[in-house]
Formats: sequence, C-alpha cells, structure tokens
Amino acid sequence: MPFSHPTHTLPSGDALPLVGFGTWDMSDAEVRAAVPTALDHGYSHLDAAEGYQNQAAVGEVLADYDRDDLFLTSKVLPSDLDYEGVLAALSRTLDRLGTDYLDLYLIHWPNPAISLRETLHALERAHAEGRIRNVGVSNFGVYELKFARKIADVPIAVNQFELNPWFYREDLLTYCHDHDIVVEAAAPLGRAGVLNDPVITDLAEKYDVMPAQVALRWAVEKDVVVLPQSTTPDHIRANLARADSHLVA
Repeated sequence: MPFSHPTHTLPSGDALPLVGFGTWDMSDAEVRAAVPTALDHGYSHLDAAEGYQNQAAVGEVLADYDRDDLFLTSKVLPSDLDYEGVLAALSRTLDRLGTDYLDLYLIHWPNPAISLRETLHALERAHAEGRIRNVGVSNFGVYELKFARKIADVPIAVNQFELNPWFYREDLLTYCHDHDIVVEAAAPLGRAGVLNDPVITDLAEKYDVMPAQVALRWAVEKDVVVLPQSTTPDHIRANLARADSHLVA
C-alpha cells in the first residue's frame, strides 16, 4: 500500500517508510500505551524483535489495526540462527504478532558459531513461502555483508545498526549505499549525552528547533531510515514530525 510519509524502495519493490517506531527496551505496559499512540499519529513502520521480549504485547495492539496499513519488522536472535531455529523463531514471532507474514525479517546479530549459509537457506525458504517479504541483517559490518551478499539467493535489503552523530560508520554506510542496501539507524538519537552535545545544541538554537530534530535530520539527510523510540506521547508525535521536516534558517 502507499504510505503517507516518505519511503525507500526495497529490491522487492516494497516501500519502507523512512521513519519507524522502535520497541526496544519497552515493558508490555509501555508497548500497550506507546504503540497505539505512534500508530494513531502517523507511524506505519514498527520495528520489533524476539529479543525485546514484548512481541505478544505488540501483537495485542496490532489486532486493532489493519495489517495492510503497516510495515512490520522483526529480528531472529543469534542463538537461533541454525536452519530449524530460524524457522521456529519466525513461527513464534508471527504467532505473537498475530500476522501470517513479516515485511522484513533481520538477523539480529551475526553468530560466527553458526553457518551463515544455513541461516540464509532458512530465510530463503521462509521468503519463498511468503512468510517474509524481505530479508535483512542487523549489526553486520562490511566483511559480513560482503559474504552474505555472495552466498544469498535473495537480496540483502537492509542493514540496521547504531548510527548517530556520536557513532558514525562512514565505511559501512558507504558500502551499503553502493550496494543498494537500505541503512536503518538504531538509536538515531544516540545514548546519553548526544542531545546535549554543543554542536547539536548550537544548531538547534540556530534553526530554532529541538536538538532531537537536528539529530534525526542528520541521519535522514544521509539517506538513512530512522527508528526513534519513546514512551512519552509528545515525543512520539514530535519525532515523526522532526524527521520529516527540514532545517530552515
């Protein structure tokens, strides 16, 4: 479906909304409060993971929304990257989220103890069966991406990793862009201190905006999908607007 906010086009032709809502580090109660706020105020892209231990709560919320209006991402834990482990983890995730497919399924972290070929074969099977529409990775460096691209029979559509003004991986960002891999910025607002950085606060003062808008636009201007998260309604609404808006002096 067409989304109301800017998108990236994945190799499958699917549209990936430029701004997503992250559910990391949220309790079930926080999910039940924050996710409806996000969806009701224009978010359509949700980023989940089995490792977040809150997917059942996310699924409870999603039951009240039209699945066709959403772009759902989840991730498989590194401990489950063997062939049967991937398929079992996917089944658990689909059951908890209350859907029969994911728009994007990511390998959450590489696991050198398990063959990446085996992992990708499982993901390719799930893709062929229609249970996942796009395959991606998370926290992969250039070396891991090169190997994954070499052996995969489906495109590696996305690499999600921490990216913000305090944690900038230019080599990885360039490699992804050069090979049509969409970058998703986990923690685009950074850890403690980023929004108090003097450069960020000076720019915010110059453009008469909040520091969070500067940090989000920094990523968006680098052609990166951002996944801000918050449990505060005002921040949830503002982050979507901040990422969509330009800085004008």
